Amino acid sequence: MTSAPALRHYLQFSDFSAEEYAYVFERAALIKKKFKAYEKHQPLTDRTMAMIFEKASTRTRVSFEAGMYQLGGSVVHLTTGDSQLGRAEPIEDSAKVISRMVDLVMIRTFEQTKIETFAAHSRVPVINGLTNEFHPCQILADIFTYIEHRGSIKGKTVAWVGDGNNMANTWLQASEILGFKVHVSTPSGYEVDQSIAGIRSADSYQVFKDPMEACRGADLVTTDVWTSMGYEAENEARRTAFADWCVDEEMMRAAQPDALFMHCLPAHRGEEVQAEVIDGPQSVVWDEAENRMHAQKALMEFLLLGRQAG
Repeated sequence: MTSAPALRHYLQFSDFSAEEYAYVFERAALIKKKFKAYEKHQPLTDRTMAMIFEKASTRTRVSFEAGMYQLGGSVVHLTTGDSQLGRAEPIEDSAKVISRMVDLVMIRTFEQTKIETFAAHSRVPVINGLTNEFHPCQILADIFTYIEHRGSIKGKTVAWVGDGNNMANTWLQASEILGFKVHVSTPSGYEVDQSIAGIRSADSYQVFKDPMEACRGADLVTTDVWTSMGYEAENEARRTAFADWCVDEEMMRAAQPDALFMHCLPAHRGEEVQAEVIDGPQSVVWDEAENRMHAQKALMEFLLLGRQAG
């Protein structure tokens, strides 16, 4: 029996190296292949994961919960109302208690500092299911999807059109680690903050005022809703500011002929993306959504068991 790996958390994309990502992507492909063949893969039998949600979720909850059950484990689901994370009880105390009762914790919350504080006092791995600043599990799934359809992402160009949000921050981290380029186009006032992304240089990304120019020659075009959770009060102002940042067929024609389109969902057709694009032949959003589950299964297995042979 192999010993448990050293305690690792997955709080942002930069927590893993390129070599570790290569393993996780390879493992995700194997786990997905087994899933499609109705072949059992249950290395996490008798393991329990706590899922803590301070932000609502569809894909994150279903992908983690179904994935953990498929790996042979079980799930405890907590929401703001019944976890009181950082309210009635300090985050440090919640982390110490919860991590004595489960093997893994996934948290979807607001400030990155909350999940970092929890992880600092946890005895088990903590996974970022989304924060205001980062969404590493989504980009993990997105890159796995790109590899599945087009092969290695190294040396490719990803066009990010829209808000300089947690997704954009995470794409910038990924580009620096995995060796691809990101073309970023955001409205004025909604730019990506390089210091939040925590990247060392601007070599792996380029900023464009014109979203059409950002898409020119791109291998992947991707976007997100104009108003992320927690920013609903800005909805009308954002709708005005983002009017020219709707990914349309013209933008996709400016990209490479075989360019893919991705969106983390939920999507608002006619706002950040035209229906003709998200429902068109270049869109891989449904594979992308499903791959959250397969990529996260590989991630959970890696955090709890380390590298596996079969």
